[in-house]
Amino acid sequence: MATSSTKSNVNKSRSGSTSFSSNKVPGRVDLSAQGVPDVSEQTWRIGSIAILCLSAILRLYNLNLVPLHHDEGVNGNFLLTLVRDGRYHYDPANYHGPTLYYLSAIIPWITKLLFGTTARDTYGLTTFTIRLVPAAFGIATIVLVFSLRGRLGTVATLSAGFLLAISPGAVYLSRYFIHETLFVFFTLGIVVAALKFHESRNPTYLLLASASAAMLFATKETAMISGGVLLIALASTLVYQRVLGFSGGRRRSAKDSVERGSFLAELGGGTSLSLWIALAVLVFVAIYVFFYSSFFTNYPKGVYDSLKTFEVWTKTGQQAHVHPPETYLTWLIKQESALLFLGAIGAVFVIFKPKNSFALFSALWAFGLIAAYSLVPYKTPWLDLNFILPLALISGYAVQRLYELEKGQLRLPVAILVVAGLIGLYQTIDLNFFNYDNDDVYYVYVYAHTKRGTKDLVDEIEKFASQGNEGGKTGITIVSPDYWPLPWYLRNYSRVGYYGRMSPSTEPLIIASETQRAEVESTFGDRYQQIISKEPGGVFSLRPGVNLLLYARRSGVPQ
Repeated sequence: MATSSTKSNVNKSRSGSTSFSSNKVPGRVDLSAQGVPDVSEQTWRIGSIAILCLSAILRLYNLNLVPLHHDEGVNGNFLLTLVRDGRYHYDPANYHGPTLYYLSAIIPWITKLLFGTTARDTYGLTTFTIRLVPAAFGIATIVLVFSLRGRLGTVATLSAGFLLAISPGAVYLSRYFIHETLFVFFTLGIVVAALKFHESRNPTYLLLASASAAMLFATKETAMISGGVLLIALASTLVYQRVLGFSGGRRRSAKDSVERGSFLAELGGGTSLSLWIALAVLVFVAIYVFFYSSFFTNYPKGVYDSLKTFEVWTKTGQQAHVHPPETYLTWLIKQESALLFLGAIGAVFVIFKPKNSFALFSALWAFGLIAAYSLVPYKTPWLDLNFILPLALISGYAVQRLYELEKGQLRLPVAILVVAGLIGLYQTIDLNFFNYDNDDVYYVYVYAHTKRGTKDLVDEIEKFASQGNEGGKTGITIVSPDYWPLPWYLRNYSRVGYYGRMSPSTEPLIIASETQRAEVESTFGDRYQQIISKEPGGVFSLRPGVNLLLYARRSGVPQ
């Protein structure tokens, strides 16, 4: 898609000193035609490096701090099975795609290859290492945003990268061992690769776009929604261009027809393009089949299940986590207000004063996703990340347009970014490092999250195990029906029974729900004593409304 004007490629100066950027690549932003100086290369380099450093600090610092969410515990269990036993089979009824597990398994597999392991070793799998993968993809997404500099402009790209780097939701979900950051990275990967293909006429980028699409579908079932919105946004952008007769800031001319014809010629003609498209389809199918068949260890069932899942999730989308249509907007207002506000301004710019077709596409992408997901009854806060990325792009464009209206003066754009930055950084630090398990309605991303009291429970178990002689062989009976993510935290204990209901036991430790207190006391009598926590009632909070009790067998009681 074309963007701003490329009529002028002649360097000019302002007040005899400031030079304007010259850009001869069709579809690239060229501020020289508008009499606006572009930001210097030194500013670009310093700004992009600083933003990446900031994003890395926010996403990597103290990754062990927040206790694993229920879903992280389930994902961790899949990963443990894959790493320890070399086995993973996709389940269409309950879980998302396989990319998270296979990509996360690379670190422990390398560790195993280099250092060897014992039978029950976790191969270096820790809370930090499993969360490192989504955190890395969160940072890599910002790198991809920087590759859009030519399409959005330097100020827009730096602004978008900065806003994404400090977004409360983007940071919070990048510190989660779930599929979301991978999903958003691959979505942007499709867009960037497709733009590079259109711009360079290099078919390699077509294959990369196809590979990104395959990875997207192998990450999560909602790829169907995101892919559909991308296509609708592209089609709408092209229609809008044709209706208004603009193409990236310039009127259409006879030269456009010549350029469309040269596109085929540069690719070697229609036959050559057809072959490249066929190869791209083959790449998509190959990657899709490799992952869902568990690299042919579950073929063809895994592939069949990956298609069956759309039927399953269509029903799930009507039954679980049901919220009213305005929910996503409410959540965005509470914790992403700067992005939503600037994104709306950017959308107004591109709709009523269209100059940049990629910015128009980004606006349609952002608000199209919000509309599409709002129509589905199933709503969870982590799906916000899908909106945050394109909102950051169109928000960055809003800052760019203000920069252009100010004729290259940075006072207003910098003031806006400082205000947005202060708000975003405060919310990000508050959410991610202090109120990460606060289920108050303001903290929308804290959704049925594990309470920090769970880590106190784990500490008590480890203290008990270290005082005895059995260590990781300490027996633990879990009769509580709610226990995730405990399987992750107890992954190095070889004698853990997950019963989910009252069951006889002689193991040294028993974990029960607070609602089972009377049953525990009647079943085990005075053979066990409760280990009291620091919380009111001596319980260990698992998640809102779910409290656990820890009992230890009294010394001298026969097994």
